[in-house]
Amino acid sequence: MKIVSNGDRPDLQGPAQASLRDGWAPFVLRGQIPATHRGAVAEYFPRYDVLLLDDDDTVLARATAVALSWDGETSSLPDGGYDGALVAAVAEHEAGIEPDTLCVVAATVRTDRTGGGLAGKVLTGLRERAADDGLARVIVPVRPTLKATYPLTPMEDFQRWTREDGLHLDPWIRTHQRLGATILAPAPRSMVVTGTVAQWERWTGMAFPQTGRYVVAGGLDLVAIDRERDQGLYEETNLWMRHR
Repeated sequence: MKIVSNGDRPDLQGPAQASLRDGWAPFVLRGQIPATHRGAVAEYFPRYDVLLLDDDDTVLARATAVALSWDGETSSLPDGGYDGALVAAVAEHEAGIEPDTLCVVAATVRTDRTGGGLAGKVLTGLRERAADDGLARVIVPVRPTLKATYPLTPMEDFQRWTREDGLHLDPWIRTHQRLGATILAPAPRSMVVTGTVAQWERWTGMAFPQTGRYVVAGGLDLVAIDRERDQGLYEETNLWMRHR
């Protein structure tokens, strides 16, 4: 297997990476902040958009990150988690602020190749690039996969759920822990998605007959539907972790 920058292999765009999106709920890809910052992130941080390929150049996994400044204190982590990290990284780059921290914002494995340690390999590839570039820290606003089974449970409680071996109950958190990462704190409003009621019904395949809060498939938190304003609001809490 090998790690390459996504931009170095334009032939692997589109269909070659389509399988990496299969595991995401449609609404997860509809955030406004990622949409408005995608171009700048790709332009400013191409080195931290990496693919894991097999010997036949099949895309097995992808991970992306941005570089920003952080003093190492939990209290000063980027406000807004995933969304906030994108905003801070782009703004700091444009202001000429020297980064010292890599923030991993996404890591995805082909749905037919999960469970084989590929996520760890692609994350390790990103960490090595951070070290080569002199970045002192690596942080991640982790989106725990098991949390979607418990959307009514606050992240403050969920972060403490461990197995008998001391590792977390959530497999994605465990992946990071096995790479030496530790849990820092919840990341409120890490990913915010808004849309009309019709859009939310299309994204979820559900009907929302009245104003209220709803459990939706793939959601770590509830969706707030306001039929009078014709708006659905999803504010997801992630979990900040720090790698060695």
